[in-house]
Amino acid sequence: MRWNSITVKLGLAFILFFIVVIFPLGFSINKIFYGFFYNEVENQIDNLSTRYSRSITDIEDEQIINMFERLADLTDHEIFIVNKNGMVIANSGLPSIPKGSVINTPFWEPLKGTGTIKMEFKDSVTKKRYLSIGKPIIINEKFQGGIYVLAPTDNIYTSLDRVRNMLLLAGIGAIFLAVGFTFFLTRKLTTPLLEMEKATRDIAHGHLNTKVIVESKDEIGSLARAINYLAVELNHYQTNRREFFANISHELRTPLTYLGGYTKAIQEGLYQSEEEKSQYLSIIEKETNRMTKLVNDLFELSKMEEGKLDFHFEDIDLYEVVQSAILKTELKAKEKRIEILLEGEEGLPAVRLDGLRTEQIVINLLENAIRYTEYGSITVRLWREKQQIKLTIEDTGSGIPKEDLPYLFERFYRVEKSRSRATGGTGLGLSIVKSLVEFQKGKIYVKSVVGKGTTFVLAFPVIDFNEGD
Repeated sequence: MRWNSITVKLGLAFILFFIVVIFPLGFSINKIFYGFFYNEVENQIDNLSTRYSRSITDIEDEQIINMFERLADLTDHEIFIVNKNGMVIANSGLPSIPKGSVINTPFWEPLKGTGTIKMEFKDSVTKKRYLSIGKPIIINEKFQGGIYVLAPTDNIYTSLDRVRNMLLLAGIGAIFLAVGFTFFLTRKLTTPLLEMEKATRDIAHGHLNTKVIVESKDEIGSLARAINYLAVELNHYQTNRREFFANISHELRTPLTYLGGYTKAIQEGLYQSEEEKSQYLSIIEKETNRMTKLVNDLFELSKMEEGKLDFHFEDIDLYEVVQSAILKTELKAKEKRIEILLEGEEGLPAVRLDGLRTEQIVINLLENAIRYTEYGSITVRLWREKQQIKLTIEDTGSGIPKEDLPYLFERFYRVEKSRSRATGGTGLGLSIVKSLVEFQKGKIYVKSVVGKGTTFVLAFPVIDFNEGD
């Protein structure tokens, strides 16, 4: 087991926690028990000494003195009585202070002043420890001596030792319990974590079909689901990457083949007439333009993904932007005898967009509609709907199958690859359009019916000047 493992760290944390909590708690409990027992004994002998001192009416009466000596045997407390000179005149059984001996002045002199003396006493002969409380004997308002009641404290210390031992055993048991609980808990935690570590290493080595078994709904389960999601996304990314390189290679190979073939034909004079030569040059120009557009589109997409595409936002009239885009695409539409219709109201609320980028969006969508519409018309509509300005571009083309719609905005995706290539599309236009729309906080989606046409719907937020700056 590694010393830096979770099991060791959690185990040490639990043990430290129990030590920090249990030992101060045990110390406090010990103090509480000691105070409780000590106070109980003290109150008991204080009451006894008070009653005894008040019941003595003649300190020289031997019967009374003997009675107190016998009383000590019944109460399990030792008693000794001194006269006003400090001489012991009664003793229930303390060998170190026999009758006739005089006790030290500090042990009885305070009775004359404070009226009570409390102290701990250890018999020098038996080595027993006592708690002693002495009370003065007052007869006819005169100090005649004192009576001392002593309670053995050895039983208190014995009981406290038992409590301490019990607390110590409980603490050791709690530590062992913490270690066992830690081992069980960490096994429960680390087993899925180790499996996830192995899975992530497999994913890092390219095994993207690796799956982690999700066994819980907690944070560990959430992490397992995240790893599975990561594997799916990496797989998707790798697939897209392969497809991207395959597509870009194909897109570049085709025009390069044309350029190389027709250039060689012209160089070697492999043409029958000037008209044929002019046709070859026209193809070279067309493929060159196509490659230039492809490279420009790739460069723009790259800048978008890196967040380096510059936007200059301003309050614009979307109607004017659409009009400008229609003017720039009308020539292509007329070449195919397609009419572009604009339906909408002038004076719509302003939208905060980049005018040039927005015009680029509309031009791309119009050129896409022209490219795939053989006859009929293209209708552009503008209107306000709640807090949005909506724009639709509807064509009368062949439409897009339902299963292709979810992939329409992906790079190089084509519904009819051979037909799209023939019309000069790069397969990047709609991907660029979607990125430009979303960069400007807009939304775009597509509706299409095969045989009837396709409609692109855009929505941009309205600037309401009534709300103030």
